[in-house]
Amino acid sequence: MAGDYWFFNLWGSLPILGVMAITYVGSDDAEGLSKRVHPYFAVGLTALTYLTIGPFFAVPRTGTVSYEIAIVPFLEYIPFLEERSQLALALFTIVYFAIVYFLALNPGKFVDRIGKMITPLLLLVIAILLIRVVAGPLGTYTAPTGDYADFALFRGITEGYLTMDTIAAVVFGIIVVKAIKDLGVTDQKLIQKTAWKAGLVAAICLGTVYTGLGYLGAVSASAITATEGAQILAVVSGEYFGLMGNMLLGLTILFACIPTATGLISSCAIYFNKQFPRASYKQLVLGFTLFSAVISNFGLSRIIEFSIPVLSFIYPIVIVLIFLAFLDKLFGGKKSVYQVTVLFTGIVSVNEGLMAANENWNYLFWLPLPFADIGFAWVVPAAVGFVIGLLVSFMRGK
Repeated sequence: MAGDYWFFNLWGSLPILGVMAITYVGSDDAEGLSKRVHPYFAVGLTALTYLTIGPFFAVPRTGTVSYEIAIVPFLEYIPFLEERSQLALALFTIVYFAIVYFLALNPGKFVDRIGKMITPLLLLVIAILLIRVVAGPLGTYTAPTGDYADFALFRGITEGYLTMDTIAAVVFGIIVVKAIKDLGVTDQKLIQKTAWKAGLVAAICLGTVYTGLGYLGAVSASAITATEGAQILAVVSGEYFGLMGNMLLGLTILFACIPTATGLISSCAIYFNKQFPRASYKQLVLGFTLFSAVISNFGLSRIIEFSIPVLSFIYPIVIVLIFLAFLDKLFGGKKSVYQVTVLFTGIVSVNEGLMAANENWNYLFWLPLPFADIGFAWVVPAAVGFVIGLLVSFMRGK
């Protein structure tokens, strides 16, 4: 949709900043950033984050993406399923989430081991596909449409919400910090420096993949009718490499998604078992897996549609917390700054979420806020909240 502005559209991904924010606050748990506001707020936001990147959206999406890429291209060869895609999806999710469930019961070293094998293969397959696209594009750039014509960069940030990368980074960034500490690093500045280096490597790798995929989508828009990322990958792969290309890409994506879903289900179960000890780990794994399987059967488009209101609410708050972490030393980590800034941001982001769910909703604000037309109505209120928080902390100090 960004057409020949696709490159500007790519710069909306913020996950590396999320990881770095964890190193700046020096936290040892997933609630480190949000605890600066209030302990209850930390539990609520972290729980919502885990559910978002777990059974609500991310885990079901691993199932539907696997289905779209690994199964759909081959349905025409299965007579009794060719015209019954919903039945095919249901059968696939039963098998897929049964595997995820049994692996999540005792994840052990599985996720690490399979990740070390599958990730290089996935990158190799994507690299081959992207090289082929660069060598001979299927089509040409189209003209950017809607907001992509005037606000490609900002549209990239709001569309980037759908990746859920940044909110996942805030929760799982602690794993990066722990990995650095396990190497014997204890000095906070050295931890930050090491994380920046690792983050730079990750940013280059992620940036390369995202740039390649962005280019693939941009130059294929005029040649194919698919509109979803998974469908585009499957169709383009089939166009270049035929049935074998679809098979290799499908199997690679499938084996990459299974450990991802396993890790997310296991992480969610561990967190909620800690919060609610009466619910056992196995019970939580079963509940989250069944819920994910049900949501998966709504299909990729509906899952994305369901996720937009929640992500429109949670993302501004997470972004504000990240930037507050970087500015923490500037205002001495005063709680009032965190609290008032997040309060002002949260009021607007609630409205943004409700508007995403119902376009006719706008009952909290009758006057248009600056940058509202590009999805950043929360920026000015957050800045105002930051200033007020500074004044409050100053007055308390006096």
